[in-house]
Amino acid sequence: MPFLSELMGRPVVDADGVKVGYLKDLVAAGGDKHHPEVVAVEIRCGKRTVLVAFTELAVLTAPSIPLRRLLDAVKPYEPLEGDLFLVRDILDQQIIDVNDVRVVRVNDVELARVDGKYYVANVDVGSAGLLRRLGVFGKGLRHRRKDRQRPATGMISWEDVEPISKNRQLRLKVPGEKITELHPADLAEILSDLGKVDGSTLLASLDPRTAAETLEEVETDFQASLVRTMSDEKVTDVLQQMSPDEAADLLAELPRERRRELLRRMGKEDSADVRKLLSYPEDTAGGLMTTEFITVASSRTAASAMKALRSTAHEAEIIYYLYVTDRDGKLLGVISLKDLVLAEPRAKVVDFMQDRMVSMHVGDSQEAVAQAVSKYNLLAVPVVDDEGRLQGIVTADDALDKIIPTAWKKRLPRLYH
Repeated sequence: MPFLSELMGRPVVDADGVKVGYLKDLVAAGGDKHHPEVVAVEIRCGKRTVLVAFTELAVLTAPSIPLRRLLDAVKPYEPLEGDLFLVRDILDQQIIDVNDVRVVRVNDVELARVDGKYYVANVDVGSAGLLRRLGVFGKGLRHRRKDRQRPATGMISWEDVEPISKNRQLRLKVPGEKITELHPADLAEILSDLGKVDGSTLLASLDPRTAAETLEEVETDFQASLVRTMSDEKVTDVLQQMSPDEAADLLAELPRERRRELLRRMGKEDSADVRKLLSYPEDTAGGLMTTEFITVASSRTAASAMKALRSTAHEAEIIYYLYVTDRDGKLLGVISLKDLVLAEPRAKVVDFMQDRMVSMHVGDSQEAVAQAVSKYNLLAVPVVDDEGRLQGIVTADDALDKIIPTAWKKRLPRLYH
């Protein structure tokens, strides 16, 4: 199968055998095709370039590529939206290897011939592509065979990539299903590999929920850099999909005026919890907590508590703990999910709740919260105000951020999710 590097620069001749120029680029039909078909070629004719439909070529792989007619008789090809210029848009550009979840650079493109048509089959991201570009692949390969060594192939099927064009406009397959199927942690690594500009473009192409889940996997300063060029409308949609504590952390990194505008766009109801969290210093338990937790009135039975859990669990960050409060919102105790499941349906929650529990004050330091979570092996710790009213909870993963470097925390099993 031919490679793009082997074809570029070959002379192009007309039907009379007269040289008209050199092959500059191949144009492949974009869209959602698994393997785009080559539909046109770009020919360098002196100081100008001409696009010619692929059907005007007699042979593509000949040493001198012949046209079927004289060049003046050929109607120029009009490129369509989504068409890919393989040299301009793909060669030497970064691509997302969806299969292995990584960002790599394209050294060459391999074509496949099927029934007289050519398709983009694979991209070469290995050393063989570089050697081929330098024109020393054959010689280099013979030397390596003597040493029983071969350059790494580094081939990736086109089906497993998402290309980024030279003008930094992402060309994701509609609707970018392979990207959205990735785990948010994997997407976060891809964003980091792409950098701020391309990472921001990729983030903007995701649906709000996927973008929110991905943003929650990166550091807040990088979050802010990624959303800096995104529209307020898009950022608002993403913020509304994030947990309140994560949204507050992101907003805290943005300029004051933009933060106010985004909060205004979120509306009073959606932004109430976020505004509350922003009111606490970021180095305190109040600044670290989330307001997504489940409370149970002390007068309830185990059966009614289970019913309440079913209706509100989707709104909570974790459901392993239910917090028992009185009418004034004061924290009375905590029930584990295990205790609730094993309790008699008619039993009052005050009879089997744990009233000897660890709690933190909204003004306690983040280090104190992290130490409490670690010391008592908690999945979350409740946070109360001066009157003992429950204000939020700090989950183990947020607390561990303060005592374990992020790079190491990401290696831990996500048991608390």
